[in-house]
Amino acid sequence: MQQVLSSWRGYLELTKPGVQALLFVSCISGMLIGSDFRPPLETFFFGLLGISFLAASSAVINHIFDSEIDAKMERTSSRPLVVGDINNNQAIIFSIFLYIVGSWMILTFANVLTWILTTLTFLFYGFIYTRYLKFMTSQNIVIGGLAGAMPPLLGWTAVSNTIEPNALLLVLIVMVWTPPHFWALAIHRIDDYSKADVPMLPVQKGVPFTKQHILLYTVLLLVCTLLPYATELFNEIYLTCAIILGLIFLYYSYKLFKDDTNSQAMPTFAFSIVYLGLLFSAMLIDFYIYL
Repeated sequence: MQQVLSSWRGYLELTKPGVQALLFVSCISGMLIGSDFRPPLETFFFGLLGISFLAASSAVINHIFDSEIDAKMERTSSRPLVVGDINNNQAIIFSIFLYIVGSWMILTFANVLTWILTTLTFLFYGFIYTRYLKFMTSQNIVIGGLAGAMPPLLGWTAVSNTIEPNALLLVLIVMVWTPPHFWALAIHRIDDYSKADVPMLPVQKGVPFTKQHILLYTVLLLVCTLLPYATELFNEIYLTCAIILGLIFLYYSYKLFKDDTNSQAMPTFAFSIVYLGLLFSAMLIDFYIYL
């Protein structure tokens, strides 16, 4: 029984459940907003599940390709493939299973457009980013952030079968949010990335340079979050929340910028997660109230 539980937990960890939680929030937001809070029940449930399965499949591929560097990093040294709880062949079979079942769900209960976009995201993150782009430039997370920013659009297309400009604004927000979110963690884990020879920004350009860019991207994020109000997608409730949350995020980024000990890196990283969840919650509340 203990072995079964350990194996089950290992397979769950391969799917990166923490990332999946953020995917769920942003994808559900896209579905609800794209359907005026009236998504078809089957599309809402199975479409969301299918998109999540493909995201999980790409996460498993990420684990497979990164197993060697994961072994060199303290943060990832206990991952299932590193410690041997699950072997590569089992992980590959699991990834294929997730992709096939997820694709069936999307094609059956959503539409071909959503499946194409989700598959392209799967290929980009699982293979192109993980295998190549991550090691080519210190701006890797800026480029790779596109994959993590897609869920709002995928949810929107699942219920509407169209690519709406306002949905792309939600993608833009998550994409601009990703660098300050991840660079804060990279500062905290700079020794890990240096040992693993991953060219993250603080490793290649230094911590002060990275802090400056976190601050600049946070300013850019605040500006980007005002765009859905400018296009009249959302109203004053969202605008107020976006400004308040943006200023708080900016406060954290500025404290990190001025902090010589880097002790503010993890608080900034932690707030960035809270920030995104609250921002999307504000979107849903505002949209529902003003329907």
